[in-house]
Amino acid sequence: MSTSDSNSHVYQAPGEQADVSQQVRDISEVPAIEVITTAAVHLMSAAAVKLGLAAEENAEELKDLDEARKLITALAGLVTAAAPEIGSQHAGPLRDGLRSLQLAFREESIIPDAPGKGPGEKYTGAVN
Repeated sequence: MSTSDSNSHVYQAPGEQADVSQQVRDISEVPAIEVITTAAVHLMSAAAVKLGLAAEENAEELKDLDEARKLITALAGLVTAAAPEIGSQHAGPLRDGLRSLQLAFREESIIPDAPGKGPGEKYTGAVN
């Protein structure tokens, strides 16, 4: 039985190695604030879809509150941890988006969470 581990090596053709090197150079030029905000926006978008807020006709079919809870909690952790580093100019809109998602989650939940127990509220405090 073979298992993959961090010590395994996958062969890359010389051209592929050059592509990876270029990607590393490209990402090295991106400011941390852009990486952080991009990650936050991806989490927000995914959470909105899982809350059934997508614009598509099948939005209701895409709803998955368990998945939304995980995404919102991850977003709350990222925003809370990153806020001192990215400043209020960038953190403010992220906090607003997070709060909107937390409120949408409360509206969608059949059984409401206790105050302070909703997704991400251990990082943000109770949302109402």
